[in-house]
Amino acid sequence: MLHAPVFFLTNNRQRQPADLPGTQAGRRGTAAMSGHILAMDQGTTSSRAIVFNDRFEIAGVAQEEFQQHFPASGWVEHDPDDIWDSAARTARDAIRNAGLTASDIAAIGITNQRETTLVWDRRSGRPVHRAIVWQDRRTSEFCAGLKAEGHEPMVTARTGLLLDPYFSGTKVSWLLDNVEGARADAEAGHLLFGTVDAYLIWKMTGGKAHVTDATNASRTLLFNIHTHDWDDDMLALLGVPRAMLPRVCDSAGKFGVTDADFVGSALPILGVAGDQQAATLGNACFDAGMVKSTYGTGCFALLNTGADAVASGNRLLTTIAYRLDGKTTYALEGSIFIAGAAVQWLRDGLGVIEQAEQSGRMAEKADPEQNVILVPAFTGLGAPYWDADARGAMFGLTRGTGPNELARAALEAVCFQTRDLIEAMKGDWTGGGETVLRVDGGMVASDWTMQRLADILDADVDRPTVLETTALGAAWLAGHAAGVWPDQAGFAKSWRLDRRFEPAMNDIVRSEKIAAWADAVRRTLSKR
Repeated sequence: MLHAPVFFLTNNRQRQPADLPGTQAGRRGTAAMSGHILAMDQGTTSSRAIVFNDRFEIAGVAQEEFQQHFPASGWVEHDPDDIWDSAARTARDAIRNAGLTASDIAAIGITNQRETTLVWDRRSGRPVHRAIVWQDRRTSEFCAGLKAEGHEPMVTARTGLLLDPYFSGTKVSWLLDNVEGARADAEAGHLLFGTVDAYLIWKMTGGKAHVTDATNASRTLLFNIHTHDWDDDMLALLGVPRAMLPRVCDSAGKFGVTDADFVGSALPILGVAGDQQAATLGNACFDAGMVKSTYGTGCFALLNTGADAVASGNRLLTTIAYRLDGKTTYALEGSIFIAGAAVQWLRDGLGVIEQAEQSGRMAEKADPEQNVILVPAFTGLGAPYWDADARGAMFGLTRGTGPNELARAALEAVCFQTRDLIEAMKGDWTGGGETVLRVDGGMVASDWTMQRLADILDADVDRPTVLETTALGAAWLAGHAAGVWPDQAGFAKSWRLDRRFEPAMNDIVRSEKIAAWADAVRRTLSKR
């Protein structure tokens, strides 16, 4: 059983390379000997690139937001050119901001928004449609139909996933059926499918490499996480030709070499992982029983289950945490679709705050006598409910409810959803031993939010000094593969703690809040 989670956080203030096994300290003069790694972090709302030095410190960073497209209710799209252009620009800018040139970079690591789906023509390189984002719910009816036909047990057994619009497979099917001529072109071998990592690599290598890694493949509904190959039955069920699919690699290895004009010199791409798996690595959650929780647009908690692909009885996902040297490490994952996005909604949708950073200060000023509950099911509810048709709702409003109470409700919703995930993990994991939960992401910078998280979980929350663990995980994959960064044991020694938040809420108050949240979720769930 999971013990009460203890939240440890990592930072990039590390020991010197000479202290870390596997690091080639002091070797300079050529790109091959440099310890500088470029991490490209292509996210849902922005692209970011970070150059890390061989002490795992940030040497240079660049970030660029790009436009979100909402063509219909529940639909979310990105322009592939925006993804590519912003990723390429930030990669060049980060190197320049570090005071380096491309020849100073040993390797590139890529981490990306997962499940977001692109299909493009291998002849022209042009996408056939905008990218369909992981948040998109347009295939809800298709998924419901497949469930009604009894396919979900087979889907879960093969892929570890559920029949939900969140994943890539039904998005590919939609594109083939709704873009004129797409299915015929796909069956003729002209179209390629990829998650964002595969699309970036294809572009970076000038179309020479159509590859992905095991973590991203495991999020498609098309990959068998036990046989480690694309699953013919899933391909037939969703109508996806095998010829569209990328080659699946380990998370660290040779993915290709960039064209020289990408950043000014041809560089090897040696590490790839989906963003949540990369954060798991960046948090050094290498041992079974360790958990990380990332707070960004959504919230995602991963429990390392080692070599065992644990089947969940609580509607968590069984997924690949990473694959190194042909050895697969699995995880249980709980996915919350809306975390930081709820604060963005307060800012951009309601206009009750001007900056996201205000939310914690406003929550602290909220009336303690008001118990406003927000269920942020704007694009359905993820784990452990998996209700694509649920929609957001707010309860407990009074004439006295104002911006402060709304801010508190948005932040508390993240805490309540995290508790739901941890409770589900307690029911699934029987590995024993003390569980370590390490958290990261932009929201953990808020002292109020972290204290409320500790209060709701009734557990300590530890925060790292530097929070860029997703990019750090991608950098570690590439740096380790290049032979200039340490192995797992050496990298794990880099941990430093910033601040620990200890629970201080009265048990009765906590129980009342949790009961109010559970009642609000029950009222929000769809009736189907």
